[in-house]
Amino acid sequence: MAKFKRADLSKVKTISIKDRYSKVSPKDFAKPFDGARDSFARFADSLPNILMAAELRTLVDDIVKARKNDKPVILMMGAHVIKVGLTPVLIDLIRRNIITSVAMNSAAAIHDVETAMWGQTSEDVAANMMDGRFGMAKETGELINHTLTDAYQNSDMGYGEALGRKLLDLKAPNADVSLLASCYSLNIPITIHAAIGTDIIHQQPTMDGAATGELTFRDFKTLCELCKGLVGGGVVLNIGSAVIMPEVFLKALTVARNLGAQAKGFTTAVFDMNNHYRPTMNVQLRPTQDGGRGLYFTGHHEIMVPLLAAMVKTKVG
Repeated sequence: MAKFKRADLSKVKTISIKDRYSKVSPKDFAKPFDGARDSFARFADSLPNILMAAELRTLVDDIVKARKNDKPVILMMGAHVIKVGLTPVLIDLIRRNIITSVAMNSAAAIHDVETAMWGQTSEDVAANMMDGRFGMAKETGELINHTLTDAYQNSDMGYGEALGRKLLDLKAPNADVSLLASCYSLNIPITIHAAIGTDIIHQQPTMDGAATGELTFRDFKTLCELCKGLVGGGVVLNIGSAVIMPEVFLKALTVARNLGAQAKGFTTAVFDMNNHYRPTMNVQLRPTQDGGRGLYFTGHHEIMVPLLAAMVKTKVG
């Protein structure tokens, strides 16, 4: 005899599959794509209407709806987005009036400036830190730090605005692929959010903590103002920033609400190569808990960002 009692499965009650709700059917399946004859729009339509492909379609629709209703599409980003060569894709969306403002950490600004001025960026950190050369590119530090100091002493410009104007004044050879220069020339707000001590220009003799702090504080206040527009619609994209931008956004959104803006009912979407705590909590979940929508897409930026951009463009022309 068995030592332990067992359930009698003969008494289990079953139901008909015809009466059961099911989440998947063949109408949701992927469709074969003919690369020789079909358009990109056909490819986008060929994706399965299941899980993340369905959520990506939802995000595309929300972006298109936001711009149709004159609601903001705020792009927040980290430096890796620039390092993998995506600025032409983002600038194209800005020129098409799809992205309405840009907010990024100061590492992204460094890569943008180096690319615009000297056509190269992203040093070998492991090799250069061995003898203390990491982050010591003189031209980078002098250009950015002197620009910030000058703007601090002689203007009310913010971090992003000052750098964008400087690149145009210097006729940067690669200004056409610079987010800073492009946003300045197109009158699109671009804000830089620095955490002092995190960037290579902070370790150089030209660093001015007062100037850096004041200009990034000015940009924070600009982002707070931009968040006031997230009323009953709009989209916030956080691409490749695991800490700085999620933290800054949560505070900027709180300020906007504290000042009376009913900044609710908008969509947020995180794009990153891994799932991180702060983007999940501070971008996807907390800001959208009262009537909004939060999404999270995991994948490499150099694939996901062009895919998103192309899908949006199939909807808006």
